[in-house]
Amino acid sequence: MVTFKYLFTATVLLFALQGTAQLKIEGTVLDLSKKNLVEGVRVVCTNGLFDVTDSLGKFSIIASENDSLSFFYNNKPTHKFAVSAIPDPHNFSISIHVPVQSKYKLLNEVLVYAKTYRQDSLENRMEYADVFNYQKPGISTSMVPGGVPGADLDEIINIFRFKRNKRLGAFQKRLEEQEQEKYVNFRFSKITVQRITGLNGVALDTFLKWYRPSYAFTRMADEITFNQYILDALYQYRSIMPIPEAKKE
Repeated sequence: MVTFKYLFTATVLLFALQGTAQLKIEGTVLDLSKKNLVEGVRVVCTNGLFDVTDSLGKFSIIASENDSLSFFYNNKPTHKFAVSAIPDPHNFSISIHVPVQSKYKLLNEVLVYAKTYRQDSLENRMEYADVFNYQKPGISTSMVPGGVPGADLDEIINIFRFKRNKRLGAFQKRLEEQEQEKYVNFRFSKITVQRITGLNGVALDTFLKWYRPSYAFTRMADEITFNQYILDALYQYRSIMPIPEAKKE
């Protein structure tokens, strides 16, 4: 008889819930500082359902627009929050008027700025200014005290530092080649090519490899010319690698 009573009550509650529009209310409970996430807060709905916040202060509960929510912490309740007044059911956060020490806290807003190619290139040239500005040593003159011109001894010494000159020359060439590669990557990027061609996956990767333009062309071409190059390459690519037709059911 007792079992039947609880079963009847659960059935009535189920039909009552089905009779109104149901919402999934999700949110976070913070302490008085609005930084610490509060665990163990009991979230109770007037429809009889409840949930308990996890270690990140999060909860999830089903309710209708006619219901209200209350939050209990250390057996002390907050006032009731009408579900119909909640602006965003999937992001409902409240702050209880209790200071809580928690191992999890909300971080202040963090802004992440992506460097442009130009910024990255300038920083790279500043960092390796000695290498980028390197010139093969030769005989030059300098002014000595008294205004008498004479040979630059440092330049004469550097002429015979063959290993150093070869190493610096090779390093300079490698840095310049890397800078050129980055510039081509910047203009012939996967995002740009995908936007223009509509290619994806392996087809996009193959296109990027086959039709990668030279640095000289990339540097000289304006945006219209460069985009037209990509389109012309796409026409050629499709003639070589036609897109297979979809299988018929």
